[in-house]
Amino acid sequence: MLQMNIHEAKTHLSQLLEQIEAGEDVIIARHGKPVARLIPYTSFF
Repeated sequence: MLQMNIHEAKTHLSQLLEQIEAGEDVIIARHGKPVARLIPYTSFF
């Protein structure tokens, strides 16, 4: 699981999305504290 701060995630969004599509979970942190978890989207249909 990868963790990065908000500024870093905004700067590298395209690469971040590629990693998520490949199955990597990503934690977005603000001031070192986790605030969100990004996971690959799976359709329920």
